[in-house]
Amino acid sequence: MNIQEIEKAQEKWGNGIVKIGELKDTIKECRMFTLDFISKMYDYENGIVQFKPTKASDAQFRGDVKSALSYFIGSDSDFSEDSGFALNPWVNVDFENNSINIINDIAIAMGNYFFTSKDNLTVKVEYTFGYKLRNGKLVIDLHHSSLPFSV
Repeated sequence: MNIQEIEKAQEKWGNGIVKIGELKDTIKECRMFTLDFISKMYDYENGIVQFKPTKASDAQFRGDVKSALSYFIGSDSDFSEDSGFALNPWVNVDFENNSINIINDIAIAMGNYFFTSKDNLTVKVEYTFGYKLRNGKLVIDLHHSSLPFSV
């Protein structure tokens, strides 16, 4: 595992978020793509992922696929606060890593990522992602993001 692989995984994650928004008008295809995205990007296959999304406060932790899916695309009555973060739609996601620590087959990246809307508005979000190798591919097993503190 190296920094370039982590940066590639971050780019893939950002492109996936953009693609979900592009598919928002074809509900079935959007849902299928998002499930595949979650399956490939996160390690829910091997248990609970520590996922604390930016815009979640009632059900602030998303430890299973069902709750992660709801966060990204909404439409789940068990998570009434979710409107589908990835459906915005975003046209670009850029990661700005502050630090990346790699220990054997585990890595933690921390920094800011920037979500750009189709109206060319950019939202800065702080993040920490934990990665591990699963069958030779990087997957996320920790995802915490929040809006920057303001007074």
